[in-house]
Amino acid sequence: MKFWKLLIYCAIVLTLALFPIQGFAKSDTLVYGTTEKVTDMDPAHAYDFHTWEIFYNIYQGLLTYPAGKTDLAPGLAENYFISVDGKEYTFELRKGLKFSDGTPFDASAVKWSVDRVIALKGDPSWLVTEFVDRVDVVDKYTVKFVLKNPVAYFPSLVASVPYYPVNPNIYPVDKIIRDPSEMKGGKLVGLGPYVVRSFKRDQEIILEANPNYFGPRPKTKRIVIRYFADATTMRLALEKGEIDLAFKTLNPSDISDLEKSNKINTIKAQGPYIRYLCFRCVGPPFDDKILRQAVAAAINRPPLIQKVYLGQNAPLYSMVPMGMWSHTDAFKTVHGDGNIAKVKKLLASKGYNEGNKLAFDLWYTPSHYGDTEVDLAAVLKNQLEATGVMKVSIKSAEWATYKDNWKNKLMSAFLLGWYPDYIDPDNYTAAFGQTAGSRGMGIFFSDPVWDKKLTEGQTLADMQKRTAIYKEVQQMWTVDVPTVPIYQGILYVFTQKSVGGVLLSPTLRFNYDPIYKD
Repeated sequence: MKFWKLLIYCAIVLTLALFPIQGFAKSDTLVYGTTEKVTDMDPAHAYDFHTWEIFYNIYQGLLTYPAGKTDLAPGLAENYFISVDGKEYTFELRKGLKFSDGTPFDASAVKWSVDRVIALKGDPSWLVTEFVDRVDVVDKYTVKFVLKNPVAYFPSLVASVPYYPVNPNIYPVDKIIRDPSEMKGGKLVGLGPYVVRSFKRDQEIILEANPNYFGPRPKTKRIVIRYFADATTMRLALEKGEIDLAFKTLNPSDISDLEKSNKINTIKAQGPYIRYLCFRCVGPPFDDKILRQAVAAAINRPPLIQKVYLGQNAPLYSMVPMGMWSHTDAFKTVHGDGNIAKVKKLLASKGYNEGNKLAFDLWYTPSHYGDTEVDLAAVLKNQLEATGVMKVSIKSAEWATYKDNWKNKLMSAFLLGWYPDYIDPDNYTAAFGQTAGSRGMGIFFSDPVWDKKLTEGQTLADMQKRTAIYKEVQQMWTVDVPTVPIYQGILYVFTQKSVGGVLLSPTLRFNYDPIYKD
């Protein structure tokens, strides 16, 4: 008997010696569930929140936002210098870095990658082409961006996905890659904390720690991303312990229930994610700004948010989100919420009334923004038709078709959401109100006065002057109404109690490397 007691005692001592702090070893695998979908696995073309999220974790920028932080930090570049005229940014790169396949990284890879984005003219290419005149290799570890005009927030642009260096030996120079199988060697090769080990579209992606990563080793060796067809199934998987973490997008009722659970952790943050209604500003009916104003006045945000989202988002009255410098509640002041008298007056001036209603299609995409999107479209239709002078037909298309539709000018009014490319009012205004950005979003609004004003906002360094410009632009928005802001989102992440290290910030970058599971 004494022998067995001694054996048990030794086992306990050995266990405590091996795990003196945590008590248990951290798991090397974390399973993350989402209802999101990846699009093209190519930084030159992908332009959606979730695919960029994957890129944040397998690639790296010259500058970067550390997890949970809002201040830029060195990434692949150790330093950068700005010319006196503000038109040249010179970056000194870290030496000795390697892509995940062992290929050396240098300035030529930066130039090659940015030149490729420009040449392929993919969806996010405007983040480069609107600002960059050319990229020069100064020497092996020094690269220079020559800008068309001074850009006050260019460092934030450099931290965005289209500027991420990719391996010239893997990506084709003249073709956009959709799946890793289309690449040389069949693998995504990056410079970030993780590498893609397995890719099954809409089913599962497996990431593993990159042995060549220059930064701190990720706290979890393997991240398994599981894709769910609907929010209900994902919630059940979380409650059964089949997944460790759920992010984007659960139903409002699920969020409400999970927040009350003592078995699940809730992490939430109000970030600069916004939802809005877009108009095609060429061709009838919404080539007339009076009709766009009428629709804006008809939308009643507080009851819409309560009905569709159980109050889990915030009414938004500007394309510039709340909490960002220069924000004003311009739409609330000018158009209000559900202002039916104003709607009727505006439409009457154009010959519309109860006997001759303004008829148009309202488009939404059923899965890209989660299961609530059909409800959002339905409530908007009810609010618009409650004016008595509008007739709305709801139509939908999956995301790939939806994007083609707006490019081909097939949708006169359609719902979109915006996750910022960079944290600046310019990203919420020029992207929709400047000629080039507006065209890329399917809005096709163009006005030389707007273009000049927004260019001034981009090039001035004086914050006081920039603030005055964006406040003026927000007032102009209520007159020309290329889009109508609806709400600002609150992001929710739910985890098992054993999961830690989840860090959300206003940059909306979700970094996997700090996350761990005991």
